[in-house]
Amino acid sequence: MVPEIATGASILPLEVSQLTFEAGGSALLDGVDFVLAAGSRSVILGANGAGKSLTLRLCHGLLAPSRGRVNWQRPAAEAARRQAMVFQRPVLLRRTVAANVAYGLALQGVPRGRRRQLVAEALEVAGLGALAGRPARSLSGGEQQRLALARAWALGPEVLFLDEPTASLDPAGTRAVEELIDAFHTGGAKIVMTTHDLAQARRLADEVLFFHQGRLLEQSPAERFFAAPSSLVARRFLAGEVV
Repeated sequence: MVPEIATGASILPLEVSQLTFEAGGSALLDGVDFVLAAGSRSVILGANGAGKSLTLRLCHGLLAPSRGRVNWQRPAAEAARRQAMVFQRPVLLRRTVAANVAYGLALQGVPRGRRRQLVAEALEVAGLGALAGRPARSLSGGEQQRLALARAWALGPEVLFLDEPTASLDPAGTRAVEELIDAFHTGGAKIVMTTHDLAQARRLADEVLFFHQGRLLEQSPAERFFAAPSSLVARRFLAGEVV
């Protein structure tokens, strides 16, 4: 089963131009430029503080840039409806597992009968069907992350932003989340993901964007990046050195 991706003219490619974000008198992102096309899975790498998570939040519209542009190919309101974001620690409502999935659908005006069908499908895909009536906040960490992905699945986003989605999970939980990410990708969703796990990046990435100290140093196909990154900083990063 694959997610029911929104149809119509694509919101991609995403064009980011001179993206800058300042706080406390410092530029946390400084003049970042890139284009994200449909299809490929884009993984953002870099050390802590490089600007990875900040970039996702700016692209998703959770923050406004100090300067620069985040340009989708459709009007802002439509682009916002056709993307979703899953965080390292998912924010769950004090409701049941099923109600957490249904809430986002209700906000989008999905009819009640259709909501029930989409909730059931999303929970089944995420392996949470038997837990539909449980309080969402009683789930394990891995189950909560799969619930966050199920909420996104039900919405059928064209673009899915993932911020360190397996950082606090054990190997089994990581594998389950990666399988869901693969299912989104197979269904046609654009994956844009941050991770500290280089093995995971090698498994999932089609292209890599490497950030260092608020700047994008390189964007290249994953095979090329892992074999021969163009920057010294990236080579040191892949070697496990402090950068």
